[in-house]
Amino acid sequence: MKSFIKLISLTALIGLSSITQAQQYPTRPITLVVPFAAGGPTDVAARMISIPMGKSLGQTVIVENTVGAGGTVATQRVARANPDGYTIFIHHMGMATAPALYRKLPFDPLKDFEYIGQVIDVPMTMLGRKDFPANNLQEMIAYVKAHKDKISLANAGLGAVSHLCGMLFQSAIGVELNTIPYKGTGPALNDLMGGQVDLLCDQTTQTVPLIKEGRVKIFGVTTMKRLSALPNVPTMDEQGLKGFEVKVWHGIYAPKGTPPAIVEKINAALRSALQDPAVKQRMVDLSVEIPSMDKVSPQGLQTHLEAEIQKWGPVIRKAGIYAD
Repeated sequence: MKSFIKLISLTALIGLSSITQAQQYPTRPITLVVPFAAGGPTDVAARMISIPMGKSLGQTVIVENTVGAGGTVATQRVARANPDGYTIFIHHMGMATAPALYRKLPFDPLKDFEYIGQVIDVPMTMLGRKDFPANNLQEMIAYVKAHKDKISLANAGLGAVSHLCGMLFQSAIGVELNTIPYKGTGPALNDLMGGQVDLLCDQTTQTVPLIKEGRVKIFGVTTMKRLSALPNVPTMDEQGLKGFEVKVWHGIYAPKGTPPAIVEKINAALRSALQDPAVKQRMVDLSVEIPSMDKVSPQGLQTHLEAEIQKWGPVIRKAGIYAD
């Protein structure tokens, strides 16, 4: 009986300690881990929100780049971190594609994390070299089907969003093309502009200036609505590829077991950061979108992640590609 009472007392003390910790949080700087190199879209998103989030939380939010293995090194690190709210994590749609891309994944995106909320959506653009012999998506598809053995489709590397977008496009039109992986978006875009490759699907943060300058040909955007930055460019959906949508969405996560009160505080800071006037203007400048506030929530991120895993898993498995 005494042992039982001691156990109850110990449990109560631990619970009280957790509540006190959550009430005092944060008392020191917070690390926001980015699984990719500095300068990329995910890093840019992290640095845009880190300062206003820090102001809301009353502590500095330090952006730390941990690269390797398509983002899985950083993801595994955060999954194993102390769930105290001082190590959090931003990742893009790779959280949803990793279960199909990796045969031996050292973490479970649905079980090893607490969800904070979605951050930004980066639309994609379907591009061709500027002298590609087609003027709209339907003409391009017809030409591709007639010359499929000669058409090259570039991407930024195995598992990159440009690669996934290209796979979805091939699946949608029922044609397999000669895909050419590059070590990043930069080299792929350079060869597209130089006419060495025919097609590329890439993010607006990289492509809008090139489209406006006429250095590449645009066949459509991968959102369900036209973009304010490219109002005269129709969506893939309205040109006949119904339901074709690819956005490089981002979310923030914490290690599993992070106290709900701390998750709530981080989420409140994220929501505040996304409403900051300077952040909103920067989003406009980069042609990216802030999700609706119902998605900037733990439940919103979880629901979206689950749906994206269901969407991309069959596409990747059908292609038979693996990153390990």
